[in-house]
Amino acid sequence: MKRVTMADVAKHANVSKSTVSQYLNKRYDYMGEDTKKRIEKSILELGYQPNALARSLKQKKTSTIGVIVANILHAFSTQLIRTIEDVCHENDYHVIVCNADDDPHKEKKYIEMLRAKQVDGLIVFPTGGNVELYLDLLTSRYPLVFMDRIVPDIPIDTILLNNENASRLAVNHFLKRGYERIGIVTTSLDHRITPRMERLEGYKKALEDQGLPLKEEYMIGVEVSKMKGELKKMFSLPEPPQAILAGNDLSLIEVLNYVKQQQLSVPDDIGLIGIDEVSFANIYNPALTTVKQPGAEMGQKAAALLFERIENGDSQTDIKIHRFEPELIVRDSC
Repeated sequence: MKRVTMADVAKHANVSKSTVSQYLNKRYDYMGEDTKKRIEKSILELGYQPNALARSLKQKKTSTIGVIVANILHAFSTQLIRTIEDVCHENDYHVIVCNADDDPHKEKKYIEMLRAKQVDGLIVFPTGGNVELYLDLLTSRYPLVFMDRIVPDIPIDTILLNNENASRLAVNHFLKRGYERIGIVTTSLDHRITPRMERLEGYKKALEDQGLPLKEEYMIGVEVSKMKGELKKMFSLPEPPQAILAGNDLSLIEVLNYVKQQQLSVPDDIGLIGIDEVSFANIYNPALTTVKQPGAEMGQKAAALLFERIENGDSQTDIKIHRFEPELIVRDSC
């Protein structure tokens, strides 16, 4: 079948091609309602589909952004993606989502693929393993925003939780409830991922502020697959922790699995707080006390910053690390 063209729509609606073009680009300032209705009717009756590639070449933009997530298994990542997609939908932008699996090689391939597709900008949860590539993006004035992680010496707008304060809120709540031997469990610290390191630091500072000793055997930072074994060691100590701070949602799930297997009672045998609000927190028995990240606000800010970079040609001035405050959601696990 012959492809329906803009000229066909113009002829069918009895208007000029430029008027159809203005309609498709939502430039209605000098267009009457009757003209708009005729063009809309012609598009529907003829089955016209605009040529997105031709339009992007003409406008020098694709109205598409890329989001590269470090690990899509985190509930926080999913919430951010949803919010970013909502903002993009409101602004007539499309989103391509990629999951890097915390793998710098995979991240590099996705960045190169998205640039080849000429997306207008990127929001990246950086693995930290592609410093030269980040610098190349910076040098070429490519619109870019980092989310959740800082890459040292890379001056790019970054959205972050106040991670130290998240741990402080949890530790102080434990102490308020009478717990003194407090442990922390988080995923691997090998790559020094920003939120994990900052939450560990916040945990240490909160204990030091109260004059409590730091015990290395109360601190776990390993891959999820090794967490069960490390928890077993921790709880086999002569004086095991009375409470556990789970540094993220994946750690929380592993702690809950261990508690169930060992038939421990929360909060009687062990107090528990997780950083990251999880969907099952309120329906788990007992309901789980959590430290919530304001994911919607953080996602909106990331999208707004990226759109600003896209519209302004990415001047990369006034670069900031934008910190958001956590909220303690008190329930029954502590």
